[in-house]
Amino acid sequence: MTTIPLSGTKNGVISVTKIDEPYGPKSATVASIGISLVGDAENPEWKVHIPLDNLDAVTAALQELK
Repeated sequence: MTTIPLSGTKNGVISVTKIDEPYGPKSATVASIGISLVGDAENPEWKVHIPLDNLDAVTAALQELK
């Protein structure tokens, strides 16, 4: 797991990790991105799962935001 300080907060973190079979056997691996305002990377208040097949397109779209 990679943990990144969340800008604009005292203790918040962004956590990024890979999860194999998140929805049961044979389900596709995902990148899991979580946000915790209190610094608890293991139990984020918000999270999103992005299938690895979509990761390049999502990364490109995020880069365009810059």
